[in-house]
Amino acid sequence: MGGFLLLLASFAVILAGALIFTNAVEWAGNRLALGQGAVGSLLAAVGTAMPETLIPIVAVIGGAEGSGDVAIGAIIGAPFLLATIAMALVGVSALLYRHRREQGTNLRAHAPTLERDLVFFLLFFGLGVLVGAINVPTAVQIPLVALFVLAYAFYVRRTLLEGGEVQDVEEIGPLIMDRLGDRTNPPGRLIVIQLLVGLVAIVGGAHLFVEELLHFAEDVGVDPLVLSLILAPLATELPEKANSFFWVRDGKDSLALGNITGAMVFQSTIPIAFGLALTEWDLDKFAVASGVLGLLGGITAYFALHRAGRFRWPAIAVWAGLFTTFLVYVAAAG
Repeated sequence: MGGFLLLLASFAVILAGALIFTNAVEWAGNRLALGQGAVGSLLAAVGTAMPETLIPIVAVIGGAEGSGDVAIGAIIGAPFLLATIAMALVGVSALLYRHRREQGTNLRAHAPTLERDLVFFLLFFGLGVLVGAINVPTAVQIPLVALFVLAYAFYVRRTLLEGGEVQDVEEIGPLIMDRLGDRTNPPGRLIVIQLLVGLVAIVGGAHLFVEELLHFAEDVGVDPLVLSLILAPLATELPEKANSFFWVRDGKDSLALGNITGAMVFQSTIPIAFGLALTEWDLDKFAVASGVLGLLGGITAYFALHRAGRFRWPAIAVWAGLFTTFLVYVAAAG
């Protein structure tokens, strides 16, 4: 019981750190005069992706037994969750609040950013899953590390150049650490301090999460890989996607979807590069299934959002169905 409570405590620390970090990132984006597409797909996406990115890093560095499985599960599980349940939640929000949204169920997002994000995700996440499924030699993995890192650098450059309009300061919540100050122009040094505080909380929470996840898995007799494929992404991704829920409710589709698709791109490049460099990157049947279903979710997003340009119940049903399929598969095959 005590271990489970510590696991819950680690969730709280990670999410509190992510909230602080993300709020500061939005203000940093405003100060840097970045377009909404860039803020959503780069700053907000990387900020919200930080917890699940640090979990595999801390797991591998810790070197505990089973830590490699936790690392791989967190790396593969996060994009899977983003491409299924996170997309479904945003779609539900748009449909529930269609009368409040000026554009109704139509999508009003920065189309070039959306297309670039989804194409990058499908290409590199697909490559990462394929490499792990066939278990390529180490001599091949090292050049792939460079490829994934350079691909994300290229993506960042393109997104910065084509990021759309700058977000209005009135659309950003007050800086958390400057509640009594100027809500439209917080001090730059305070933004930096808040970024660091959020990062420290995330790192500390990630370390506690890895330790308690391994103990909890051992106590209940569950494979650490399976647990980390489901529990880690749910704990670190879904609550943070509340930002996307409120953004799409208010008709800010560029920020809402950029937050998700940008995180999908980041998770399909940098963490996979880390996994290729420091783990055997040998995906078992559960990780491969999660990866394939995540790719199907990305394909659904491409045609439902980028091509059709609308939020519809059939697409939401597909995203929810893909996640449910994985849970059923784990229960049946585990």
